[in-house]
Amino acid sequence: MDIPRMGVPEKLADRMSMAEQHEYLRSRFSRRRMLRTGAITVGALAVGGTLGTGSASAAPQPAPVATTDGIDGSLVAPIGRHLSFGPEPDTQFRISWQVPAPVKKPFLRFGKQPWDLSHKVAAEVRALHTPALVQTGAPVDQYYLHVALEDLQPDTTYYYGVGHQGFDPGSQQAVSTLSTFRTAPAREHMWGKVYEPFTFTAFGDQGVSAHAAGNDHIILAQNPAFHLHAGDICYADAAGSGQDSDKAAFTATTWDAFLAQTETVASKVPWMVSYGNHDMEAWYSANGYGGENHRFFLPDNGPDPRTVPGVYTFRYKNVGVISLDANDVSYEIPANLGISAGKQTKWLERRLKDLRNDETVDFIVIFFHHCAFSTTHQHASEGGVREAWVPLFEKYRVDLVINGHNHVYERTDAILGNKVSKAVPSGATVEPAKDGVVYVTAGAAGRSLYSFDAPDTYEGHENHQDSVNTYHFAQGGVKVTETVEWSRVRYTGYSFIKVDVTPAHLGQKSEMKVTALAENGTQVDHYTILRKVGEGWDSKTDDDGEGGGWGW
Repeated sequence: MDIPRMGVPEKLADRMSMAEQHEYLRSRFSRRRMLRTGAITVGALAVGGTLGTGSASAAPQPAPVATTDGIDGSLVAPIGRHLSFGPEPDTQFRISWQVPAPVKKPFLRFGKQPWDLSHKVAAEVRALHTPALVQTGAPVDQYYLHVALEDLQPDTTYYYGVGHQGFDPGSQQAVSTLSTFRTAPAREHMWGKVYEPFTFTAFGDQGVSAHAAGNDHIILAQNPAFHLHAGDICYADAAGSGQDSDKAAFTATTWDAFLAQTETVASKVPWMVSYGNHDMEAWYSANGYGGENHRFFLPDNGPDPRTVPGVYTFRYKNVGVISLDANDVSYEIPANLGISAGKQTKWLERRLKDLRNDETVDFIVIFFHHCAFSTTHQHASEGGVREAWVPLFEKYRVDLVINGHNHVYERTDAILGNKVSKAVPSGATVEPAKDGVVYVTAGAAGRSLYSFDAPDTYEGHENHQDSVNTYHFAQGGVKVTETVEWSRVRYTGYSFIKVDVTPAHLGQKSEMKVTALAENGTQVDHYTILRKVGEGWDSKTDDDGEGGGWGW
């Protein structure tokens, strides 16, 4: 079977060094395609200014690419494998990994049996150069490799291994490095039958730590179909302001440690990321995402992959998922404020309407970094998100919104119009179509924890407060104080969420159970979301959405 791929044609790759392959890709693709697929070396200095102004203060410069001469591939083992879905998870997968030194002819083998890896695909090389760092005074070169697999069979487990000249995953010596991935079931009208139940997991703000590794171990035990990471991925940029001054605290090699840490999960489970403020890395591009585009291979079906590459969507069984870039609307950290010129929000509404009119989709899940509703002492709520997106979440009755940014677990009651529309204590059930939207902050994945000004309240430790004094960020970074009643669960401890989805027949109610687990597996919160199958938004609306409504 001939699998379409992105990269250097195999006949050429066989005669090219890694550096030559890189130069081939740079010269072959247009600027738009290069930025979409990442088949370039960014390695550019954004000297002076901030990231979100829309104009770089220095033109990107090609990064030096190390020669493969003298590299013994048998002594170089691939590291940091991580998977992601393509735009269609039933037929498209992306496999990514890293090598600690430039190697010759990197490739991927895959097949349906571990003893039959007959499909061999040349990898796309994305070499990333970071100039001399402040801490060490030495430059860093990193080598990220990617393969796009298309036309896979739905609902099928594949075995895969990654290698290069001198290291073949199909050999007896390297067979222990093999891993697997599984495609989603085919997209089709499912009212005559029901999808099998499945689980996915989510958190934000992980970084590298013993607590981060502990969460990963518990996540793997849930056997999730995919994992959502709501921004602030590894904290190589410790400052997180999106300014040139962040370079002083930047440590590129933190990415090496992060990808090695998450490999136990990400080599088997698609690790889908959105971008947070600590992911705007000033070394690489005007918008700060140049480095991320080298390390991750995300779907490019958002409004503008060049400007907001972390914005995309995919559908898994009866759940539609949307990743957003909240840096685009953040008043608190405005480095990339307005970077999409409103395109992201317009795309979001079109996508929400499409999903609500998709007869195979019951639930809509949205994840992004900055919190729409939180009461922590450190960041609280982002007014830019409330203004730009919350009205759309309410209009289309999004079923679950997942945020990070605040390093705690917090969950709201159901909200409409910035007020409680239904109380949702632990163990309760909510129907967004009539009750409103519930927001979850799951930002305690591994970085140092934040605090609440109100006491913690969670399962087995209830201490509910009728109202909480807090604030949100308004335009200009102004803190606006407010007293709110929607903060239902607060837990100051390392944690993540798992979501168990149980689809149902037409006319019945599909279920999505959201559970918060501490890093030791202890349950600290749970509630259930219900949605009647076949319930959707009436598409007979004008461009303003007026005249529409909910229908069965």
